[in-house]
Amino acid sequence: MNLAQAHTIYLRLSQSIGSIVYGQDAVLRHFLAALAAGGHVLLEDFPGTGKTTLAKALAASIGVDFKRVQFTPDLLPTDILGMSVYDQRMQAFEFKPGPVFTHILLADEINRASPRTQSALLEVMGEGQVSLDGHLHHMGPLFFVVATQNPIEFRGTYPLPEAQMDRFALRLSLGYIDADTEVAMIGAQHAAHPLASLLPCIDLAQILMLKEALQHIYIKPELTRYAVDLVRATRSRPGVQLGAGPRASIALVKTAKALALFDGMEFVTPEHIRELATAVIAHRLVLTTQVKYGGSNAEAIVAQCLHDVPVPH
Repeated sequence: MNLAQAHTIYLRLSQSIGSIVYGQDAVLRHFLAALAAGGHVLLEDFPGTGKTTLAKALAASIGVDFKRVQFTPDLLPTDILGMSVYDQRMQAFEFKPGPVFTHILLADEINRASPRTQSALLEVMGEGQVSLDGHLHHMGPLFFVVATQNPIEFRGTYPLPEAQMDRFALRLSLGYIDADTEVAMIGAQHAAHPLASLLPCIDLAQILMLKEALQHIYIKPELTRYAVDLVRATRSRPGVQLGAGPRASIALVKTAKALALFDGMEFVTPEHIRELATAVIAHRLVLTTQVKYGGSNAEAIVAQCLHDVPVPH
């Protein structure tokens, strides 16, 4: 696949989802960068901002398998991964796969499940496989987790542990749209939700071609080092109890390549890395209590790193 073909696929997909999720072009660009780079996305925002709709629109635009799991405190790991059931007729155990065996998995309100259930996703998100009863079950070439959580709810929620947060390539926030866009969205849903009539604009094979095309995007060693330096800078920043690890560096480089591909370029620029730095790094930081309640946040820490780390020329 050449750059022009890859760019066309991106535009088709972006326009298709954009016809359902209004006024979110910048977020959609980063969302699709994670998809192309083989990462996963955490959508953290207020209720009603379109988090679930975004995941559904993506699946409908590609025409691939889609499963949604509503996370609740009583959800068990087997409810996600599946289990082995004894078949008396065959006199053997048969594996019944759970909803995780799909192309796109929506983990809705993931922070409502217990830590035990949250941890069930660690292996499959990090390694693309599920270990059950001594057997390995591998995921397909497209496995994309979109998890949602509401940032203001505390009752009945369990904060995601650091290991879980590190499995997400990006954390994104949709935010509220402006008044004119909201009026247009209401008009589009007058008769029925447009998602119900959304048809695939590309197929699974084209998505896999898009992912493969990233291997042909060049990044200079100086820019790879720049991405690493940004991530490493968080580890020695005052007020940071736990900085970002190597997964952040890998995700930053891969998603920057995706942005270059979307822009029809054969190489990564510093702007691609800087554009994604906050979305890739901020959610992985653990701040000290003093800094957290002193008015600062992880996004401000990343902004300081972007200011202090020299940009290669």
